[in-house]
Amino acid sequence: MEGLKVSDANLVVYVHPSKSTKVQQAVLRELSSLLFKFSENFDGVVLAYDFQIQDKIAKILPGFHPYFAVRLKAKLLLFAPKPNMLLEGKVVKLTQTSIHVIVLGFSSAIISDEDIREEFNYKIKHGDEQFGSRSHKRHVIKVGTVIRFLVKSFDEEILHISGSLVPANTGSIRWLARHLEEFSLTERSPRKRGESEGELVIQEQAYSLNNDNRIKKSKKHRISEES
Repeated sequence: MEGLKVSDANLVVYVHPSKSTKVQQAVLRELSSLLFKFSENFDGVVLAYDFQIQDKIAKILPGFHPYFAVRLKAKLLLFAPKPNMLLEGKVVKLTQTSIHVIVLGFSSAIISDEDIREEFNYKIKHGDEQFGSRSHKRHVIKVGTVIRFLVKSFDEEILHISGSLVPANTGSIRWLARHLEEFSLTERSPRKRGESEGELVIQEQAYSLNNDNRIKKSKKHRISEES
């Protein structure tokens, strides 16, 4: 999925003297305060981290309660969606005029009626709301469906995404995966309702970091970036 990246960072975490025997724990607590918040310093939402303490001897800052300045070298997994990127998420709500999605379990997205291509027709079938394709009967979007959509905008403060299903290579990931060979991979131009469509597949990704730089999941805590 687009919108995910790994960033290297040199950081300084300030540890209270009372935590001098538990530096690792204190650093984890501070770093975790960054999770699932947009950071202007890193230009993205911090999803996970991995770090190494650079110096065995910490620098003591002067003051009434002198803190230890602990230098770190960290790898951060960031979520940084930009316009025209392709994301994936799970549909959690449908109405006649909108599709509501959760991305990576924490960021909400909405796709409004004007951004749903005309191929999809809203209907209620067996008591369930859904958007079904007029061209491909098995291409259905309903609550629980994982979809691929295009980013229109991203609100960094509330972590809310405005999305679009106008491009032909968007829709149900399962359906797109099964029909990849039938469509051109180069089809990416936006098409409004009534125009022809093509489809494309997307991959899901886990999110977090291991020591060998693979992506893995984390918790919550705070930090100061080294100037």
